Amino acid sequence: MKSLIAFSQQVLEDFGDQCGVSTTRDFEEVSRRVEHEGESFLTITLAAFGKQFLASLEAGRVEPNTFMGFSHGRAGLPRFLGGFLAQVFDEYGVVRSNPSIEAIRAIHGFTAMFAKKKELCSPERISAAMHGFAATDAEVGAFAETIPTERLEALQRVFNMLFGRALDVVDRKVFNGEILPKHGPGATAEKLSSNGKYLHEVWTERLEFYFPAGENLFPNWGWYNQLQRVNFCKPSDESPVRVVAVPKTAVTPRIIAIEPAHMQYVQQGILEALTSALQMLPVWDVMGNLDQTPNQRLALEGSLSGDLATLDLSEASDRVSLRVVEKMLGHYPSLREAVLACRSQTADVLGIGIIPLSKFASMGSALCFPIESMVFTAIIFERLLNEFHIDPAAWASSLEGRVRVYGDDIIVPVDYVESIIDSLEAFGLKVNRRKSFWKSNFRESCGLDAYAGHRITPIRLRSAFPTDRRQATELAKTISFRNQLYAEMRFEKAVKHLDQMIKAVFPQVRNVPVGHSGLGLWADDYVVRQCVRLHKPLVRAHVLEHTLPEDYLEEHGALMKWFLKRGDKPFDKNHLSRAGRPQTVRIKSGWLPLLEG
Repeated sequence: MKSLIAFSQQVLEDFGDQCGVSTTRDFEEVSRRVEHEGESFLTITLAAFGKQFLASLEAGRVEPNTFMGFSHGRAGLPRFLGGFLAQVFDEYGVVRSNPSIEAIRAIHGFTAMFAKKKELCSPERISAAMHGFAATDAEVGAFAETIPTERLEALQRVFNMLFGRALDVVDRKVFNGEILPKHGPGATAEKLSSNGKYLHEVWTERLEFYFPAGENLFPNWGWYNQLQRVNFCKPSDESPVRVVAVPKTAVTPRIIAIEPAHMQYVQQGILEALTSALQMLPVWDVMGNLDQTPNQRLALEGSLSGDLATLDLSEASDRVSLRVVEKMLGHYPSLREAVLACRSQTADVLGIGIIPLSKFASMGSALCFPIESMVFTAIIFERLLNEFHIDPAAWASSLEGRVRVYGDDIIVPVDYVESIIDSLEAFGLKVNRRKSFWKSNFRESCGLDAYAGHRITPIRLRSAFPTDRRQATELAKTISFRNQLYAEMRFEKAVKHLDQMIKAVFPQVRNVPVGHSGLGLWADDYVVRQCVRLHKPLVRAHVLEHTLPEDYLEEHGALMKWFLKRGDKPFDKNHLSRAGRPQTVRIKSGWLPLLEG
């Protein structure tokens, strides 16, 4: 904790130098509060201060009772970070007509820097999150029954106009048995190893109709005798998704639902076919789920022009109801039944037990993200089409660059924002107004924060500082964090502080060019030599070497892995003996190409 306090002082001084502000009293407040409250002041209290700051920007002024927990001066402004705040708000607490971008970047950057430090929450916070998961699902089920049928039918018509051509293609592929399942890289509810998934012999009666086990679990019918080993589960005996909490922030964990292997296997196959078909549609430019940069570009533009709003949905994946998805897929019977067949119907929630699911799918299902994106897009277009008379013949092209949906990160025209929010909430979704922006010059979408056309995305500390070279992962993350501060923020004191810390743990660390992927400190001075064999410049650097766990695969599982392979990239030569997430990580030194790519 002492290292975080010392580092925070250097960060404050760097921000102060950039804004011409003394930060002595600000650091005294940080030091005092951390001494009494612990690290939670940096990870929780500061983050709350930052959210109140953004809310004040959005409101155009500092409202009464804002910045609770901090002493206030005139106009309700807190004394903490007062030098920076004075460059943003006037003596009446109103946002200045030309606020300092550097001061906004400093306040936002400092208060958000420690908020995403990954750590497992207290048991009480995890329990609250689990109960929240169950309560949200019950709420979704109850609300879905209240949605008028005519409202669903109106949404279905727009859904079909947007996605019908692609869904027809996938529907035929399902009917003709042309969907090729595949295993994803993630964990499974059964805790199978990476290669162990290819030997998994559990199937369900619901899957069997569209995805016969004999054609999907074995390389060919020569393995017919192996079918007697397959456990065909009745609906009442199917495995639930395993709901777990993974580290996110000190405030709340991330709740994900880990799917059984056979469900995830089929979901991945449908996802591949669905994505391929959707990419052929004009609407893909509005809701393509392979690239976040269009959202980031529009957020930056919206912060300058004020014409585009950025919306954020709370618990987005957990609030898309099964009833809505069933209705949307109603005109594609084969696809609909296949999607429902690979949908888990129950969840095993820690501290609660097994519950039936009213939502379509939780984060963890391969189909959760694309289906929710399609539903959100259809809701937005349905409102724009019917209320504002957008031309149906040109709606995708006319709204390109004005509407963008990437999961729960949504961008819409400011003129329609309130109406679109009403429409989203009419289908049981919940707009997080604290993280949605359209009144001020601040915008946030897909990891990019902007104010008045300037990027002000904070550099976030993601893990604890290393205390030993053997903490290779933490060391790599700290070096990456340091390099971002050097390249993007041009910090001097904080970077020097981190350099001393890193070299104390890892004296062999070398300087490398800015942007180089090697494990080294980005700098303008570095050692280069010429490769005598290839005649190209090399730079001395380190890399992380990962050791995969032992995971042996043979017989039909090995052959199945070959038949399910995608792409032209060859397998690793040891892929049948070692696979999965790295078990150990070590640092290795070498000469790497100076110019990459």
